[in-house]
Amino acid sequence: TQSTCRSPRGARVVRFAKIVFLGAGIWGIAVLTPFYWLVDLTGRRYDPPTAHPHFFYGFFAVALAWQLAFLVISWSPVRFRALMIPAIVEKFGYVATLAMLRWEGRIAWVDAQSAIPDGLLGLLFILAFVRTRDLHFSR
Repeated sequence: TQSTCRSPRGARVVRFAKIVFLGAGIWGIAVLTPFYWLVDLTGRRYDPPTAHPHFFYGFFAVALAWQLAFLVISWSPVRFRALMIPAIVEKFGYVATLAMLRWEGRIAWVDAQSAIPDGLLGLLFILAFVRTRDLHFSR
């Protein structure tokens, strides 16, 4: 059965989704932004990012754009529910990439651990997506 965002259950679900996506957006901005100034740090274990600056800065630009999308979703989770699908893909795409690189021995375990927060957020995104399924947006 469908319910509006104004019902007690709907209000709880929307609040949960808002907190999840707002937290993800703020976390992502806080974690990603410093890398624009930490190019030297990331070049110590692998080829320096300056060898491929378009990939390095391109990755962070796209990742930061997704943090903004998470903030948009948090503003109105029911209205922007369809955006949760690519948000889930964004989180698990990164997790799968790091898992494969670790499996192939191309990155160290310590580097693969950076997938843990994204995996947890991906699970919360799925939960928010499922819980908002029966809600409909009302103006």
